[in-house]
Amino acid sequence: MAEQRNLLIEIGTEEIPPGLLFSLATQVTESLDQHLKEAQLDHGPLHTFATPRRLAVQVQALSTQQPDRVQTRRGPALHAAFDGEGNPTRAAEGFARSCGVAVAALQKLETDKGVWLIHETVEPGQPTSALLPAMVEDILHSVPLPKRMRWGDRQSEFIRPVHWIVILLGDQVVPGQVLGISVGGQTRGHRFHAPDPLSLTSADDYVASLRSVKIMVDVEERRQQIRSQVTARTSSVDGQAVMDEALVDEVNALVEWPVALLGQFDRRFLNIPPEVLITTMQENQRYFPVVDRSGRLMPYFVTVANLESRDPSQVVAGNERVLRPRFSDAEFFWNQDRRRPLADRLHDLKQVVFQEKLGTVYEKSERIAALARFIARELGTDQDHAERAGRLAKCDLVTDMVQEFPELQGVMGRYYAEHDGEHPAVAQALLEQYRPRFAGDQLPASAVGQAVALADRLDSLIGGFVIGQQPSGNRDPYGLRRAALGVLRMFCELSLKLDLEMLLRQTAHQFPERLAAPGVVPTVFEFMMERLRGYLLDQGLPVDVFEAVLGVHPTQPLDFQSRARAVQGFLARPEATSLTGANKRIRNILRKADTQEDSHVDTELLETGAEQALAGRLAELASEVTPMMEAGLYDEALRRLAVLREPVDRYFDEIMVMVDDAAVRRNRLALLRNLGDLFLGVADLSRLQG
Repeated sequence: MAEQRNLLIEIGTEEIPPGLLFSLATQVTESLDQHLKEAQLDHGPLHTFATPRRLAVQVQALSTQQPDRVQTRRGPALHAAFDGEGNPTRAAEGFARSCGVAVAALQKLETDKGVWLIHETVEPGQPTSALLPAMVEDILHSVPLPKRMRWGDRQSEFIRPVHWIVILLGDQVVPGQVLGISVGGQTRGHRFHAPDPLSLTSADDYVASLRSVKIMVDVEERRQQIRSQVTARTSSVDGQAVMDEALVDEVNALVEWPVALLGQFDRRFLNIPPEVLITTMQENQRYFPVVDRSGRLMPYFVTVANLESRDPSQVVAGNERVLRPRFSDAEFFWNQDRRRPLADRLHDLKQVVFQEKLGTVYEKSERIAALARFIARELGTDQDHAERAGRLAKCDLVTDMVQEFPELQGVMGRYYAEHDGEHPAVAQALLEQYRPRFAGDQLPASAVGQAVALADRLDSLIGGFVIGQQPSGNRDPYGLRRAALGVLRMFCELSLKLDLEMLLRQTAHQFPERLAAPGVVPTVFEFMMERLRGYLLDQGLPVDVFEAVLGVHPTQPLDFQSRARAVQGFLARPEATSLTGANKRIRNILRKADTQEDSHVDTELLETGAEQALAGRLAELASEVTPMMEAGLYDEALRRLAVLREPVDRYFDEIMVMVDDAAVRRNRLALLRNLGDLFLGVADLSRLQG
């Protein structure tokens, strides 16, 4: 019986890009797990470790030997293997010869389809140690990487040069080569604190052994150390760190032995908008900004060094020295930009090309301004403010600050608009125009901001389709899928009762005659409906419910969502199955009738109690639920329509619709048409499954 030992694999490299480290480590672990399963090697949990200079996996209780494998070859059927006298046929002899045995050594296999000759061989399992080097090499070759590099005179490739390979099975080094490097049992400690090779005695002692040479190899332990140390440093000045999770992950991927240090900067820089300082610290320097209890920026930062310095004050001074000129540049941009009002920069936008075929950013701004005014009217907010905000929306793109920090577009627009004395609603809209920037991002809170944000995205959508740059596969050069989802989120999550089809027509109207494309509006509308499908399905809406609502072509996304939720709720009612089936039946009958649409019901031709009862109940409900539907009260309307179950079931049980009498037949079809049309006020229930 095979033993079980813990396995350690460590790949020592030059510094791996921080944005790739953790995903790469996970991929290596997952690939190793798959390789072990394919080799039929039993094992316990796998643990992933990673630092900038190493990828490692520890496997618990790995079997040291593959199980033997029984290989079965099936030959001819028994009736074809022997003749009537029991002598082997040429087929049996040929099969036995190919297996290297006599016919008498073959076995029989009985199945439901007959009896067959077979030959079984036992393939002995290999020692795990014999499999591991090739397995690791295959993993490193096959793991997906954005770019591979070679080093020295080797032909091997990886994300960064590989300097050492450790494979330990228990306390034994697994012999072999990986990427042309001999497998060993020596790792490397901290580049500065413990640069000499370190011999590992066992796979079990990996974490402790590396900690002894100033390497914190456990990713989660290192993350917690960073957070706790940063928190401790900021508490010394009665502040708290702005710990963006993405920055914590990036710093975690840059250090092997984190040491947090508190630095400070000149208070005069606090006169610059805090977003500028925070962006500089986070994006350029990977520092953690410090704020007070009310969220105001303090003149401090925390940097995380990758070593324990004998003189930490020198490390702090160096970081402060690096930060000072960056803040000075930002201060200069801030002062220079405010010398010109945003409105004066409109002319500069004429020199900035938005897209070769769509013209300049100035032309786009004019379109946004006109469309924002139109949307503001629909929203019942100030049209002048919306138009002004739309016209100024892109002016900060030509400021020095945004040229230096493109991620601050909109943010700086608001500050400069406030400085210029623009109305607060205009200034706020300049900030909110880019929301949402990504999935889950906050939406514009102000009505003027919503008008501008919608106008900007709708302009991009129509423009992209006009010039033939609509998304295709993974290709979406202008981010139109993201723009579409942003529009739909605003409609649905902000409860904006806007007609998408009408807004698309208005948007297309803003483009010059040379860019006229008659079919663009229905094409973009269909594209948006597909995005709405994904948006609602991600929230748990069944596909058939979406199709049922789509069948009645609502053009307001918010209205579409309300109908869909009402239908989804209706399906939980006991009457739903019967009434859904009735709608399917009505649709089939009307389609096969092939007659002119006629909804007039002649009460004189209602011959039976069943159709009289249905007609009466239908007339009563129509006057009741139609106003509900017009008011968007679809839940209530469907709850009221549920009472039709009994008269509808009775009608189909007792009535033959397609009778010979033409007048009676026409009357019965009209009654069914009225019944179906009443439900169509919410959705086409005939499209529902079941």
